[in-house]
Amino acid sequence: MKKFYSLLAAAVCVLMCGCGYTVGSLGHPQLESVAVAPVTNDTLAYNAAATLRGLLCERVTTDGTMKLKSLESADCIIYAKVKKVSYNALNYGTLPNGDDTILANEWNCKVEVVFSLIMPGRGKPLFAERTVSGSSKFINGPNMETSRENALRQALFDAAKTVVSNITEGW
Repeated sequence: MKKFYSLLAAAVCVLMCGCGYTVGSLGHPQLESVAVAPVTNDTLAYNAAATLRGLLCERVTTDGTMKLKSLESADCIIYAKVKKVSYNALNYGTLPNGDDTILANEWNCKVEVVFSLIMPGRGKPLFAERTVSGSSKFINGPNMETSRENALRQALFDAAKTVVSNITEGW
C-alpha cells in the first residue's frame, strides 16, 4: 500500500510539472537591480529618513525580486521622502492613585511616505509619484520616548513594505 501512495505522489508531481505553471517574480522583466537613494525628511521626527532608507534596503533584500546595488550600478533608483508623521491618542484612562486626571494610554503613529522610481540617465520617473502610509499602535510605557521611537520604526517598516511591493508588483 505504501508503494501505491509513493507512486501516486510521484505521478501527481510529474503531472503538475507539465501543466505550464511557473514560479517567479512579478517584477518588471527589464529591472533586475535597484538602489535606494538617501531619503529626505520633511518632518521633525528624529532619524526618520535614515530609518526608512535602512528599512527599504532590508525589504528589497528580503523580497528578492530585485538585487540591491549601489546608486552607480543599479537599473533603477528609489527616491523617497517622509512627508508626515503624526501621533494620535486612541484610549484614555485615569491614574491608579485615585486622581481624576485623564491621560492617553494608547497611541497610534502614522507616517506618509512619497516615493518614485527613476532609471539612471532618464529624468522622468517610471511611474507617477506615489504616496503610501504606514501605522503602528503603542501604549504608554516606562519611557514614552522609546515607545514613540519603536512605533515610528514599525510604521516606517509598514510603509517600506508597501513601497517595495508597489515597485515589484505594481506594473
